[in-house]
Amino acid sequence: MMLRIRSRDGLERVSVDSPHITVGILKSLIQSQLQIPIQNQTLSTNQNLLLAKTHEDLLRFTDMANPDTPLSALNLSHGSIVFLAYEGERRVAGPAFNPAGSFGRKMTMDDLIAKQMRVIRQENPHCELASFDRDCANAFQDYVNETLAFAIKRGGFMYGTVSEEGKVEVDFIYEPPQQGSEENLLLFRDPDEEKLVEAIASGLGMRRVGFIFTQTISQDKKDYTLSNREVLQAAELHAESGLKEWVTAVVKLEVNEDGGGADVHFEAFQMSDVCIRLFKEGWFEKDIGQEDDPKLSKMKKDVMVGVKDTREVDNDFFLVVVKISDHQGPLSSTFPIENRNTPVEMRALRNHLDRTKNLPFVKRISDFHLLLVLARVLDPAADVPALTACLQTQTAVPEGYQLLIESLANAT
Repeated sequence: MMLRIRSRDGLERVSVDSPHITVGILKSLIQSQLQIPIQNQTLSTNQNLLLAKTHEDLLRFTDMANPDTPLSALNLSHGSIVFLAYEGERRVAGPAFNPAGSFGRKMTMDDLIAKQMRVIRQENPHCELASFDRDCANAFQDYVNETLAFAIKRGGFMYGTVSEEGKVEVDFIYEPPQQGSEENLLLFRDPDEEKLVEAIASGLGMRRVGFIFTQTISQDKKDYTLSNREVLQAAELHAESGLKEWVTAVVKLEVNEDGGGADVHFEAFQMSDVCIRLFKEGWFEKDIGQEDDPKLSKMKKDVMVGVKDTREVDNDFFLVVVKISDHQGPLSSTFPIENRNTPVEMRALRNHLDRTKNLPFVKRISDFHLLLVLARVLDPAADVPALTACLQTQTAVPEGYQLLIESLANAT
């Protein structure tokens, strides 16, 4: 008699003598044939066992908890499926398969297991907390709220620091050239400009830590957290970063149920490890049609979600919620911001310096967006590191740089 055993590793077979053996004997056979210790096994005829996340969840499945229960009492017979959850790791080995015809090739059980991709929810993020500088967060949300009215999408790269404990602090947002619509956000990446951004960030002891984007007011009525297009874009940028603490932040306007007002909300996520793996290995279907359900991501091959093989995955499976906080960072965000509707010209520097003339000079230029304007005319290899060193330590800016910056401002 043969029983099929379904576990997180897929479907395997165990040979038993008869349907009259007990659960305890079945566990012994699983130990000898599948190399899973008896004490690590939880068995059930209920497929929901495979969705259990905690030890307490496993304890709810009691139909095969008594080792003296005969299999016949559970209506198990030749070919029946038993569901198995187990603790620990195992290496699933098996005999090689013979070639299938002249064009076949040998496949081991390891090969087959490697081809099977399971999509499960990731409970814990690698980022312990995402804290946003209040000024840069307000500068971003004020623009999308007051100017764009949440009618089109807007995005930016977040820069800051990552602590050893996995806390991400966002201190400025760089908004690349882009074009937004109700459903799409196209980033027109400028490698030369991004090199200047990276030079400024490096001089400030910061790095790129995440991606922030807005959802439009029309999306507020949709029944998803992130759309399939948003998942694809977020996964691509997360994968590009190589940073395990990378944060994806969403800003949206939620209309009150009575229609009398609306509130701006920030939410932070990480794309799950399996999501990033799927993206890197090319599993995502990137061509998204108008008729496709936005709350589902399409795969090129079958993946296993729970106990079902599918090519459509609910986007929520890919999201890991990150706690949010705020702080007052070292930079201001009062200088005009790049790549918006109005180009930033050098006269903005004169207006900014006039407006802040009562502050120490190092404070007057402690603004990323101002530094980006200066970096376009100064030497990125020499001048930018010298200025950012002053900002990072909040020490006096050398007189030569003060005169140079003021002359640039007055030249317009």
